[in-house]
Amino acid sequence: MDTKELLKKVRKIEIKTRRLSDHIFSGEYHTSFKGRGMTFSEVRQYQFGDDIRAIDWNVTARYNEAHVKVFEEERELTMMLMVDISGSESFGSKNQFKKDIVTEIAATMAFSATQNNDKIGLILFSDEIELYIPPKKGRSHVLRIIRELIEFQPRSRKTDIAQALKFLSGTQKKKGIVFVISDFMSEDYEQTLKIASKKHDITGIRVYDIREEKMPNLGMVSMLDAETGAIELIDTSSKSVRMNYEKQYYDKVNYFKETFSKSGSGVVNTRVDESYVTKLLGYFKSR
Repeated sequence: MDTKELLKKVRKIEIKTRRLSDHIFSGEYHTSFKGRGMTFSEVRQYQFGDDIRAIDWNVTARYNEAHVKVFEEERELTMMLMVDISGSESFGSKNQFKKDIVTEIAATMAFSATQNNDKIGLILFSDEIELYIPPKKGRSHVLRIIRELIEFQPRSRKTDIAQALKFLSGTQKKKGIVFVISDFMSEDYEQTLKIASKKHDITGIRVYDIREEKMPNLGMVSMLDAETGAIELIDTSSKSVRMNYEKQYYDKVNYFKETFSKSGSGVVNTRVDESYVTKLLGYFKSR
């Protein structure tokens, strides 16, 4: 991809995702992860428009006039975007690849954090750490993250979520807000997630395609394994082959849901042909 085309793509994603973060997500993100400031600052007289939940009833009774508590904004937070760029993310059947939706979600989250003056960092992973961008503030930093999400070419096509979570725990010493964006076609990350979730507020966002759920009956078909690069001849007319495929797929999906829920982490599932905006807003509101 030449520079002109890349900049055009970055700009297109910025326009779409920044609009979403400005008008929809920044307030919800703020409420979900920061809430009202936690540090009490002072008491002042009630003014029209103040939240009645902030009224200090003891002071109000003492002065016979409504007073509200004022809170200082929490200190800035750090958001880490952990993005799976393994081979399976290049799958797509509805005019859009999974990685396109993953890029949009990551960009939207990044701009939402920027609205709240938070730092944003990026970890691109396969079965190794492909790229690490330390947390930093600002629009130019977010645009760099978007550029990497669009054009970065992974060295490996496999997935190892445990390795990525281990790297997160090793590099991020202070509590952060972490979004792991992947199709979660991986296992054996329960222990590392348990350790990471004790320190960080983690949410797993599973992006998937409806065509991945079931193997169609097409007879003998040559299939490419996106994560190993191996081509195999598969008899898709065999019911046992189709059932085995489906079982393996749902075993990984259920493992994701159960493992994240058990560790106290958040779970979001969004299909490429669904509105991730609706899914994320629903998740934020439920927190």
